Amino acid sequence: MITDFRLKVFRAVAERLSFTRAADELFVTQPAVTKHINELEKQLGVPLFVRRRNAVALTPQGELLLGYVRRLLALYAELNDAFAGDGETFGGELAVGASTTISQYVLPAILSRFKKRYPEVRLTLCNGNTELIERMVADEKLDFGVIEGNAGNPQLHYETFMEDELVLVTASSNRSLRQEEIAAADLKKLPLVIRETGSGTLDVVERALASRGISLRTLPVEMQLDSTESIKHYLYGSDAVAFVSVQAVFEELRHNLLRVIEIADLSVVRRFSFVMRHGRNSRLCELFKQFCINYYNQKL
Repeated sequence: MITDFRLKVFRAVAERLSFTRAADELFVTQPAVTKHINELEKQLGVPLFVRRRNAVALTPQGELLLGYVRRLLALYAELNDAFAGDGETFGGELAVGASTTISQYVLPAILSRFKKRYPEVRLTLCNGNTELIERMVADEKLDFGVIEGNAGNPQLHYETFMEDELVLVTASSNRSLRQEEIAAADLKKLPLVIRETGSGTLDVVERALASRGISLRTLPVEMQLDSTESIKHYLYGSDAVAFVSVQAVFEELRHNLLRVIEIADLSVVRRFSFVMRHGRNSRLCELFKQFCINYYNQKL
């Protein structure tokens, strides 16, 4: 495989803003990282980093170089793809980003199986809300994303992965809400816990409520939290309700920690989507995308 390791070292330090973390990521020593950066600065004749006692920051020249380096490394990946034989063992690096629900409840099982099947591929997973993952893919900080919510960036290409149902849940110990089924209008009387602004989950819930003529602003929101895990633990000691992915509550339902409240006149279903930059889809991205699809279809 053709590449430039010095450029990979620079990208790792620039993105982590740490020589130590870059060394750990690249499986080299910190002195080796320092040597590569010093040689690169000598070649270019400019300082790339401001080295402080406990921190590292990019200089303006370093910021400029980072954009070029990301494009160069992407071109190296395309070059290697173009000359890879059909029977070649897959290797290389794949930086995947996923919105929170997917990274916690959908991808881990897929990633472990993918790694067993393709041990030479070095995978990294970044977790964040939908807006963050889209931005990082667009900025070439990630090769590939799996997100929840609707396509929103014209720079990016979206493909459907799977459907996910959002269910209304409450603590099994909640005695103030004994019904097994309610109407959408009843949500105006129930304390609600929601995800943070920018969350794909919140976006889908808002759209579904709007289809029934209900604005989120009219609902008694008791708390806003930034993860499904936080919401679940909040519910254990509360009489509130929350919309969460059914993927996230299998264990809680099985152990009778939470229960589902059916909504007779409201269905909240969303799509999980793959997201990539236009025209920058490598063979490795395609391989991982198809592996995800095959795994999901086997579960159906």
